[in-house]
Amino acid sequence: MALNTYFYGSVFAKAFSGQINVPTDTIKIALVGPGYTPNRNTQGAWSTVSPNEVSGTGYTAGGQALANKALSYASYKMKMDADDVTWTGLTANVRWAVVYDDTATGKPLIGYVDLGETLSLSNEDFTIQFSFFESDPDSGAITSGSGLFEIEVS
Repeated sequence: MALNTYFYGSVFAKAFSGQINVPTDTIKIALVGPGYTPNRNTQGAWSTVSPNEVSGTGYTAGGQALANKALSYASYKMKMDADDVTWTGLTANVRWAVVYDDTATGKPLIGYVDLGETLSLSNEDFTIQFSFFESDPDSGAITSGSGLFEIEVS
C-alpha cells in the first residue's frame, strides 16, 4: 500500500538557507501516536511533535536514522529517498511517521507519512516502505516508483 507523504511548509526555506543538509545531516524518522495533529503551515520543529512520540517495546525514542539518503531530480520532479525502515517487535499505537533533521539547530521538521489510521501493533515487525503510486494527468496511466518524498516542479 502506498502511503501519503507531505512536506512541512518551512522545510524549503530551511533547506535553501542551508540549515537542513539532507546528504550530511542525520535525518530521522520517528513514530507518532494518534494524539498528534499535523499542521504543515505552523509546525517546524521536532519539539512540536515529540510530546506525541510513541513509546513501547521495539521502539527507541527519537526514531531511526535514515540510511542511504539520496536526493535526485529527473523529469521535473525532485525526490528524496532512503532505505526502508523497520522496527522489530514493535508494540505501540502508531498513526504518523515524522521525518526531521536531528543534526540542525532546533531539529527542523522535513515531512511526515500519513498511515491512514491508527495501527495498534503488538510485538510486530513494522516496516515503512518508501514508495508511491501516481496518475499521469495527461494519459491517466498509473506509475509507481520509490522515494520518501517527491515534488513536481513543472
